[in-house]
Amino acid sequence: MTTKSLSGLAAIAALPRNRLLGEFSLWSADLANMERDLKRIEPYADLHHIDVADARFTPGFLFFPDYVARIAKLTSKPIHVHLMVEAEIVEEQTRQFIEAGANLISVHAENGEAGLRAVRLARELGAEAGVVLRLETPVAEVAPFLQEVAFVTLLGTSIGVKGQSLSEHACPRLIEARKLMKQAGREKEIVLAADGGIRHETVPRLRAAGAETVVLGSLAFGDPDLAQRIAWLHGLEVAA
Repeated sequence: MTTKSLSGLAAIAALPRNRLLGEFSLWSADLANMERDLKRIEPYADLHHIDVADARFTPGFLFFPDYVARIAKLTSKPIHVHLMVEAEIVEEQTRQFIEAGANLISVHAENGEAGLRAVRLARELGAEAGVVLRLETPVAEVAPFLQEVAFVTLLGTSIGVKGQSLSEHACPRLIEARKLMKQAGREKEIVLAADGGIRHETVPRLRAAGAETVVLGSLAFGDPDLAQRIAWLHGLEVAA
């Protein structure tokens, strides 16, 4: 068992902001050999990303609180749970996944007022909160969340489907989100994240557009030289 030294809020606040973060999507791990894969990525991950889907907000089912509880015992790194669920269950799911060990819960702006309540609940329970936007949702929809979250994640592909190419709209949307964060006076407090379409050729473009973390799937798990991959990631510069 691994013991975490920081609370949810503190663990997210402690993430480095002087380089691109490595956020590892455990959807791309070998689920039959999860403990092995966690040991492999532990030296390189800044945080783990776990997708949760209810087969209504998204096309299929993905992971459960028991899964997060097991992961939490095997890693010292923060766990970011992305809730792709309908508004009527987002608050209860927020509670369940924090109780299971999540440090950061991101809810969808499309959940509206229920999403805002879930964000506030996450912080009341000692975790950090974030907001996510589907590709087709106007970036302005994050505005009501900006005073209350530590992460803004923009999807660069259709939700809940692996292996898609990055949308041509992904980078302009990151730039637009950065402007909104600046207008809200929280550009330095919020981590801007890109999720979906993460490839060797797309990560530099996303970084140049302002991404501070990218959700790594096969780009990391499929690389035989993970140390070199992460060194490359850390060396990418944001546009001036």
